[in-house]
Parts: sequence; C-alpha cells; structure tokens
Amino acid sequence: MYLRKFMLATAGIGLAFALTACTSGTDAPSSSASAATVTTTVAGVGEVRTDAALAAKVPADIRGKGSITVATNAPYEPFIAFLNEGDQSKFKGLDYDLVQAASARLGLTAQWSQQPFDGLVPGLQAGKYDVIVGGITDKKARQAVATFVDYSASGTGFLVPKGNPDAVADVSGLCGKNVGVQKASNQAQHLADYSKASCAGKPITIKEYPENPQAVQAMLAGTVQVVAATKVNLVDTQAQLADKVELVADAANPNGWQASPNAFGFLKSRADLAGAYQAAVQSLIDDGTYGRILAQWKQQPIGLTKATIDQAVD
Repeated sequence: MYLRKFMLATAGIGLAFALTACTSGTDAPSSSASAATVTTTVAGVGEVRTDAALAAKVPADIRGKGSITVATNAPYEPFIAFLNEGDQSKFKGLDYDLVQAASARLGLTAQWSQQPFDGLVPGLQAGKYDVIVGGITDKKARQAVATFVDYSASGTGFLVPKGNPDAVADVSGLCGKNVGVQKASNQAQHLADYSKASCAGKPITIKEYPENPQAVQAMLAGTVQVVAATKVNLVDTQAQLADKVELVADAANPNGWQASPNAFGFLKSRADLAGAYQAAVQSLIDDGTYGRILAQWKQQPIGLTKATIDQAVD
C-alpha cells in the first residue's frame, strides 16, 4: 500500500459528468439519454438510485454527457481488482463499488479502464479520463493541482497473537518489543523515529522481512511479538487467520496510527465536481450503504463518518 502512496505524483484531473439513463450496474451508460434516474446494483449490498437533490449539484456543463470516465490500475486489493482473471475490462473492489454507487446517486454512470500505474497521472493531465481511483492517498503536495474527496483513511495497524498476550494497546506498547515490518516500509522508518523519541531505555527492536506474510509467520513462530503494517492489509490478514491473530483495537486511532485519507481525485479547477461527489459519498454514509460496502470488503476499520475534501495529514 505504501508503495502506491509514494509513487503517485501530483496530478490534475479533467472531469465530465452528466445525468444518464438507468443501468444495472454495468460500466457503460445506457443508450437512452432521456431518463433522469440511474439505478446500479452493488453486489452484496443492493440497489442504489439517483437522488434528485444530489443530481442537481452536478454542474450544468457535465449534466448532458451521461457518464464519468474512471482510470485505475488493478489489481490493488481490496480497493480494486479484476472481476474475472484475464479480463481487464471489468472490475470489482471497494473503490469500484463506492464510485459506482456515488455516481448513481448523482444520476451518472461510470466507464472504467485499466491503465499503467505510471500513466495514470499523465493521462489525467491530458484529459484522457476524468478521475483516478484505487487506494490513492490524499497528500498535500498533490493538492496543488487536484481536489480530493476523502472516503476512507488508513494508517499503521498492529497485529498480535490471538488473545494479545503482551497487552499491546497502541504504539506505546511496542517499546521494548520485537516488531516485524516489511523491509523499507514506512513502518520501518516511522517506528525507528518513534522508538528514538519515545522509548527511552526500552527501544523497539525492528526486524525487517521481504514481505508482510513473512513478518506474520515470524510472529506466529515467536520471533517477533507484533507485526506493524498498513491497517487495510492487516484487516485481510486477520480475516484469513482469525483463530491465530488479532488486530489491536486502538480507540484513539481507529483508522490506524498516523492514518492518511484515501481519496478520489478531481481536477483542481473543478472543485464543483468534487463537491458533488463528496455530497454523494456522504449520502451513502448517512443511509448505511457505505457501511454495507465496507463490510462487503471487510474494511470497516478504515471507514469514516464524514466524507471530506483535501484532508491530507502529511
């Protein structure tokens, strides 16, 4: 996850939105442009329909086009993945479901395309598509050219053996412990900094592994007592090893230590479009659709109660 956060350069996005005809959750808009309501079906969640008041927030120049073009780079689970192996034209994932639902709420459909990761930003700047999604971090440097709608937040989570035998409650509980991290990850540097500043006499012993799964196996073998990794990834690990591990429940940092928002990006000059999507995501939060989508992907720990704009913490 952190690789994607740091590789993505700043970008601007040109968007085209509109009111379009009813669909059944497909990526392409209906050929009929006269209908005023869009219905999309989110797998495992149900139908999402257009809200007329929200659709009215869509800028007039966008309203007549009927769809938004979305670029992503799959697979990057749980945010985005291919629906069927070998077919790069259809997608699934947390971001896919949220964009489909928010677009329908605004009376829009979404046309998706797979793009090389290093081509996402240049393509946006060239106006080839309207928005990029896929676990993208809202960062202050990127806000110079883009407006971000923040729909979740994820920081560092702490995985411990089932029962939490060392009673780790938050990052302070790592002082004096052996902690496994992925080599060259943010966690390696951030925990080293934290240990130096806050663990006088009881430093954190940081053990680096090529990938997170090796760190988890080291914990199960007793080599380390805690694994520190991006919380969104550890949610999946906990689900897969529910009888052996658990995530630390840090009440002060429900989205993870040093959590940063994940966002959908829009062209800086089209903050009105970003505002429409912010309102649509908020409506999904308010009526429970958002929560059901997060639950479908087992990502409740990264959820927000408010959809925000440009809330980077770096």
